[in-house]
Amino acid sequence: MGCVSTAAHVRGSQVLGIIPTALAEGNFVGKTVGEELRVPTMQDRTSKMLENSDAFIALPGMLNVDGFFNKLRSFLDQAGEENFIPHLARQIFISASTAEEMIDKLEDFVYKPNPITAQIDWSKGSSSKKRKMDLSLHL
Repeated sequence: MGCVSTAAHVRGSQVLGIIPTALAEGNFVGKTVGEELRVPTMQDRTSKMLENSDAFIALPGMLNVDGFFNKLRSFLDQAGEENFIPHLARQIFISASTAEEMIDKLEDFVYKPNPITAQIDWSKGSSSKKRKMDLSLHL
């Protein structure tokens, strides 16, 4: 993460490092470039990352160098084909063999929300608009 954030920062991109206080104070990570936001927990880190990001790239992939993630991609494709995961969920998993191709795919990506999960209130607080999910098994 440090190499990526440093390269982005050097080339003029805005960089926000979100780190749990325990890791920052424990000197477990290197120097943060750009802005640093300390949060109490890893859960808070994830929440802040979601609030402040347009996309995530899990390194070394889904930069699929030398086909490293081909088996994972095949598994996800099969899971979608057999309706184990919704086709709309499969769409958010983007893979590319080069960094340039990954950037192009991310720039071209148009998110299509799942109409069922879009109705769920994911907030921590209670809400009167929560949708009741039908979890019955249909064979």
